[in-house]
Amino acid sequence: MHAFKSPYGDLTLTRYPPTRNPTLQAFDAADQYLLNQLSANTEDGPLLIVNDQFGALACALSAENPCSWGDSWLSKQALSDNLAANDLPADAVDFVPGDATPSARYQRVLLRVPKSLTLLEDQLQRLRPLLLPGAVVMAGAMIKHLPPRAGDLLATYIGPYQASLGWKKARLLSATLDSDLSPPQTELSSHYPLENTALTLRNLPGVFSRERLDIGTRLLLPLVGTLADQAELIADLGCGNGALGLMAALHNPRAELLFCDESYAAVASARHNFASAFAGRQAEFRVNDGLLDVAEQSLDLVLCNPPFHQQQVIGDEIALRLFNQSRRALRAGGKLVVVGNRHLGYHVKLRRHFNEVTQLAASSKFVVLQAC
Repeated sequence: MHAFKSPYGDLTLTRYPPTRNPTLQAFDAADQYLLNQLSANTEDGPLLIVNDQFGALACALSAENPCSWGDSWLSKQALSDNLAANDLPADAVDFVPGDATPSARYQRVLLRVPKSLTLLEDQLQRLRPLLLPGAVVMAGAMIKHLPPRAGDLLATYIGPYQASLGWKKARLLSATLDSDLSPPQTELSSHYPLENTALTLRNLPGVFSRERLDIGTRLLLPLVGTLADQAELIADLGCGNGALGLMAALHNPRAELLFCDESYAAVASARHNFASAFAGRQAEFRVNDGLLDVAEQSLDLVLCNPPFHQQQVIGDEIALRLFNQSRRALRAGGKLVVVGNRHLGYHVKLRRHFNEVTQLAASSKFVVLQAC
């Protein structure tokens, strides 16, 4: 837990999932800058918070009953945990997942600029009809993570923007709604074929590898048919657009499929792609913390291309968490098959959880490992 001070009071905040790194906090200077600026404004009215990373903004402003809108289930859980840790009402903040759109209208918006510019554009495009006359959108980020085009997108969809001075390596971009603006209505979903199949993958904004199949998945895909052939229950863990699970379903018509990811947009994309590919066939889709709620010893095969970052922080903690969850969820004789960058050393880390680790394929940058 770390102390968080803002004009709205003091809080103690923690990250979700918990981290072993004591230097990682559940907030940064961009959160503090946004709250400082909001408190200095005399404007009042309904408040929307977008992409609140660990709930720092929503917890600080919980007395105003804000709406929090974002694509991350992990961020939603962090918000819930931090409300409880600070004895704030669980219903003080209304969370709306990223694959839905808030239904109210807002005078004030605090927005953490996401990594994906396509996601930002999609959010701004959906946000504009929700804004009341004269509404102000304040977007914040650490300067090193602020894309140059973020201001252009604000100007396109909201109105002319002003950039603040830097403060503790953070910067704000503020725009007031221009009611005379006629922004474009752009289709931001992407499409590309699933290699060596007749299937097409649709990707909502913000989904990993939305422009083309990533190199790691491409290395693993040719192996999926053999791996899935005798499996009854298969999980595509961290599914993204569902490419690995779709390939497994294609090769094993009898298998039951579970697609899970912490991104609402990813699971919505996988659901759409599965329904398009296998009309009438059932599968399970979960937006959650990996396999945390999956019954022990229930899976035959887990296919995983694990993330190596959470938001802007690069590391292996999320991957290790998924490996541990997989070991618990696999039946005796079940297999976890992972693709990862060579330098991450997953072969060593997998041996902490599994008896046998075998390399199935390799390229100059990636390896596919089977653990059982």
